[in-house]
Amino acid sequence: METFKRTPMQLFNLPQHFTIPLFQRPYVWQEAEQWEPLWNDIRRVAELRISEPHREAMHFFGAVVLQAQEVQSRRLTAWNVIDGQQRLTTLQIIADAVCALLESADEMRLAGQLDDLTHNSERYVEDGASRLKLQHLNKDGSPFSEVMTAEPPVDYDVLQHRDSQIVSAHRYYTTVIERWLGDPESQDFRDRAEELTSVLLDGLQFVSIELDASENSQEIFETLNARGTPLTAADLIRNFVFQRLDQEGADTKRAYHEDWPFESKFWMKQVSVGRNFVSRSSLFLNQWLVAATGEDVGPQSTFSRFKSWVEQESGRAMQDLLMDIKAQAVQYEDWTLRAKSEGGSLGPASMAFYRMDASGVEALKPLVIWLHAPGRTLSNDDLDRIIRAAESWMYRRQILRLSNSDLGRIVADIIAAHGDAPAEDLHDRIIGHLTRLNVTSTYWPGDDEVRNTLSTESVYTRFPRRRLRMFLEAAEDRMRQETGQPQIERKNYPIEHILPRAWQENWPVDSAEDEDERQARVHRLGNLTLLTQSLNSKVSNGPWSAKRAALLDHNTISLTGRVVSRTDCHDWDETLIDQRTEELIDVLLELWPVPEGHQGQVVDPQTKAGDWIELKHLIEAGNLKPGEVLTATHRDFQGKTAILRADGAIELDGKKFGTPSAAGYALRKKATNGWYFWAVSDGRRLRDVRAEFQNSPQVGAEV
Repeated sequence: METFKRTPMQLFNLPQHFTIPLFQRPYVWQEAEQWEPLWNDIRRVAELRISEPHREAMHFFGAVVLQAQEVQSRRLTAWNVIDGQQRLTTLQIIADAVCALLESADEMRLAGQLDDLTHNSERYVEDGASRLKLQHLNKDGSPFSEVMTAEPPVDYDVLQHRDSQIVSAHRYYTTVIERWLGDPESQDFRDRAEELTSVLLDGLQFVSIELDASENSQEIFETLNARGTPLTAADLIRNFVFQRLDQEGADTKRAYHEDWPFESKFWMKQVSVGRNFVSRSSLFLNQWLVAATGEDVGPQSTFSRFKSWVEQESGRAMQDLLMDIKAQAVQYEDWTLRAKSEGGSLGPASMAFYRMDASGVEALKPLVIWLHAPGRTLSNDDLDRIIRAAESWMYRRQILRLSNSDLGRIVADIIAAHGDAPAEDLHDRIIGHLTRLNVTSTYWPGDDEVRNTLSTESVYTRFPRRRLRMFLEAAEDRMRQETGQPQIERKNYPIEHILPRAWQENWPVDSAEDEDERQARVHRLGNLTLLTQSLNSKVSNGPWSAKRAALLDHNTISLTGRVVSRTDCHDWDETLIDQRTEELIDVLLELWPVPEGHQGQVVDPQTKAGDWIELKHLIEAGNLKPGEVLTATHRDFQGKTAILRADGAIELDGKKFGTPSAAGYALRKKATNGWYFWAVSDGRRLRDVRAEFQNSPQVGAEV
């Protein structure tokens, strides 16, 4: 076994084959987790080489394990890729995508250099054999070969394997790199093309572990991937930091005990981020790095980006940098611990942490860290205004159940674009940045859209319980602010339905239509409140007179007190629920406002509409009618029918289901696309009715 440091040109320069064995897992890299961070690293090195040509900027690209094949052709050296196939495949895809772009721009010299990385010369390849240097024996072989041999410019939509992950990666890199290169007729294009090619040839560095054919590759693979506890990003950064401190002649022992804050239980705790768990120290260092660089750094890129930023961009001694990290880590710990406390009023930063924790997102934490960076002087009022604006953007999107996936990128963009803004201008500049967002994945919803959604939304069943409680607490705090009261205690108070969920026995109505109207309001915002303790179920489901008396005993909360006060001469009913829903919407819109006149219009309204259409929207628009008979279209359930209720629910065999898919699942006992499964009386499937609604002028006008 031998170990070498290699650049792509050194690794791929000879005529040779690199084979992904049949037993290797397929290509699994994704845009957010791997493609985009890798492109950011490559782009950064290229831009550094352009702006500072005297520096030989590099990016470490990880390790690969290769094993020589026993049987080789007469002309081509052959290797099996034991480990590192994901990064090698991606590098080949990037080189080919850039080659195709350069060839289309008639930059044949540079294109030829990249072609040599990915394709063997025809002189060394037998007739009918593939010229590709990297070859997959598993299911990725066909899509990889197809896209890597397609004529430039590549028309991805006509490829047989256009939906494969391999082709998606090629399409992604073509798109982002073409945008970065700019106008092919400009000098800027030529400069960027030259340096990008240079980076792909010799600006990336591997550690290549090369085995001969007789060595036990499986044992080495297991050692690299399965044994021991993997180092976290914080572990790797710690090692790097203290190596740098040692090089600077610092007292590393003192620095470890006094200035490195991440060895306590607080920082070692594993915290969930999406579906993954990471150490809190690694999460903080990632968020701190986003605040420092203005880049959306993926968790897996934390160490490599930290290292390159320190070495090539920060221009600061590690001793000074460590003091900043320590100061902000101390702040972060304080905000986090305050956010977990049950009592006491919270400041803007710790309240932002509490609300993010309750709503299951981390997106604004880099912004909060950035706003409190050493040397930045913002008043508490300015901090509160900026954080409220950012919360308004994020929580309005959550209310509409829009995607969170692009929010981190926007936060990074804000940091990058406004890092030099004077303190007095920062609020207005961030507001302007958020206001200009105009696509569904990132826009800032306006008042009308939030109101239209919350007015009829069954929020109790739509939102996770902690998020819903946080919305109610936020409304309560806003009411208390008007009268100078302290914030509500954060004790996970129970959420109470004022009109009970089991209302039928003690809250009767006269007709089936009235039943539908009442049932439609049970889970709406206006029918929910917070109590200091749960009511006995008998009282909770009992008649209004008894329940009102019980609510009076829990009148330390404004949300509940205002309910009681308005029912001195009027029982709780649909009218009051609707009125209170509108009032609570007003409170939330005041708490998280948008600039005057902001509507939240987007340039891709069809995408937006398609994501959030429900049966109730089709009923409101007149595309469907309450009482409509829905018929199952699956061959095993032909003739089976259900009834569409006024609230958008589907009644099947006496039971109500909130979505077409839930009703379909009840029949088939397996996951079912209900929009395809159910049809209306004229034979149209629900998806066809939805498509007609999407394409109507009213939808475009509304969004």
